[in-house]
Amino acid sequence: MTSSAPVPPRGRREERTATSRARILDAAVACLVESGYAGATTLRIQARAGVSRGRLLHHFPSRDQLLVAASRHLATERLRRTGERVESLADSASDDERLERAVELLWETFSEPHFWAAVELWTAARTNDELRGALLPEEREVGAAVRALIPRFFGAELAAHPRFAEVRDLLFTSMRGVGLAYAMEHRDPRTDPHLALWKSVARTLLS
Repeated sequence: MTSSAPVPPRGRREERTATSRARILDAAVACLVESGYAGATTLRIQARAGVSRGRLLHHFPSRDQLLVAASRHLATERLRRTGERVESLADSASDDERLERAVELLWETFSEPHFWAAVELWTAARTNDELRGALLPEEREVGAAVRALIPRFFGAELAAHPRFAEVRDLLFTSMRGVGLAYAMEHRDPRTDPHLALWKSVARTLLS
């Protein structure tokens, strides 16, 4: 009778699978941010994650699938962490204080690694039909998550203002455009002159 190695409990196998997947995604995001789309090769990602070639291909059969998943992974994590920070805002803060902090928190998301990982993929997708097809539904899903989260930045009272949707979209699109300028000019985003302007515009429209 042939003996076989004991099969680990299902829970442990699933935990190891989730861990290796997370390591691969973290490595892919780091490669995207540090080396750009062209430099984020599967070999470089595999080496950084410390996994076998077979393990990487088991999770992600193609490079583009891996990089799209990596961008979404980091964006989702950033949204979760930002949501936790929003929850920590003092309930006693005035609407004006809440508005100022909300604008600051939103702007911070456009200087984080997930933003630059996404920019690398957007640029590559312009001339890559396969990547664009894989990326578009992911971007729509993440965009919906962002729109759902932003009211929590500002609080229920400000989010109930009739013009809140306009302010949300204006801030989001403007911050994304300004954020792109940091690809050429490295400076502290916390000192960006647009920050005061965004606060002023939001305060005026939501007053």
